[in-house]
Amino acid sequence: MAGKFITFEGGEGAGKSTQIQRLADRLTASGRTVVLTREPGGTAVAESIRRLILSGLAGEFGADDEAILFAAARADHVERVIRPALAAGRWVLCDRFSDSTRAYQGAAGGADEGLLDALDRVAVGRTQPNLTIILDVPAEIGLARAAARHHNATPDRFEREDVAVHELRRQAFLDIARREPERCVVVDATAEEDTVGEAVWQAVRARVPDEAA
Repeated sequence: MAGKFITFEGGEGAGKSTQIQRLADRLTASGRTVVLTREPGGTAVAESIRRLILSGLAGEFGADDEAILFAAARADHVERVIRPALAAGRWVLCDRFSDSTRAYQGAAGGADEGLLDALDRVAVGRTQPNLTIILDVPAEIGLARAAARHHNATPDRFEREDVAVHELRRQAFLDIARREPERCVVVDATAEEDTVGEAVWQAVRARVPDEAA
């Protein structure tokens, strides 16, 4: 039986890590075998690229080159982790996927749309999510949450950017959801954690076949 592929998207501080873990726990309790992963990351190669990108060094290359780095990490991740897990009938929950490249390097960074399309065909192909949960939160709220989470730690390459850039990314995610309503569900992430978690669960039950009640 083919597995299920669910991605979580949203800006900084949207609560993706929390909600993806909550969903994993609930699916596991319902008898599903779950693989938790993230982007960029998930493999040794992809994690190395993640460190390079988040350090800020890759930002000097420009949005197009940064998108290529993300695609290289994604291709390795899809080939080594996501496809094998789906073939084995597992549920794959991924913290960010190709929509983040569309929002961060595309809408906010100005990367060429044709390039992003080509990279997606190569890195992802037919391995598209069954469902994408977009956790929506205003940029100022998300950044405040991220700052509180990190305490005195140095913000990463993306968190350091201006609030207007973060709001542009937020709108990009909402635009993706409007273009692809059959795949994407927008969840208000300003609500209480339990409320958000229940909204995510109901979206999975309604939109992903064979989900246990």
